[in-house]
Amino acid sequence: MSDADQQARLLLVEDDEVFAGVVARALSQRSYDVAHAVDTPYAQQLINSRTFNLAILDLNLGGETSLELIKPLKTRNPSIRILILTGYASIATAVEAIKLGADNYLAKPADTEEILTALLGSRELGEFSKANVSRMEPMSVRRLEWEHIQKVLKENDGNISATARQLKMHRRTLQRKLQKKPVAR
Repeated sequence: MSDADQQARLLLVEDDEVFAGVVARALSQRSYDVAHAVDTPYAQQLINSRTFNLAILDLNLGGETSLELIKPLKTRNPSIRILILTGYASIATAVEAIKLGADNYLAKPADTEEILTALLGSRELGEFSKANVSRMEPMSVRRLEWEHIQKVLKENDGNISATARQLKMHRRTLQRKLQKKPVAR
């Protein structure tokens, strides 16, 4: 078996070129064969042309979501390990990603070691972590509010008016809250 056959083939879907470059370089130094895509159409081309053992998908790709890539990746290789990486973590998106077949979900910022641990799981325990949603520390009240808003918004298929009515909140207040970045834990 050649070295190329022994290398784990990893798909990195990340639209932040600088971050992707750092992660790809670090993984290549650890003997991973990394293919990088900046958007879902190019990622789909790579999925159709190669079989990957591992995938790291940035959740938000300039207005698109990478969740639609999970099914084709799993179809091509049912044993693939998939990590969803995002700067906008929420419980609702984590649950959706896991239901679609992702193995783990990690909030940015994350270094290469954290990414590999989340992607590969705990080898020492002989098991893979299923949905280690970020680092489970107690959340602030503001963060709990953010999570609840995201959950209700998802239940209403993104309809802000319906979500505001359900939350008994003025629509403009909800819009202002949604324009802000997620609250830190």
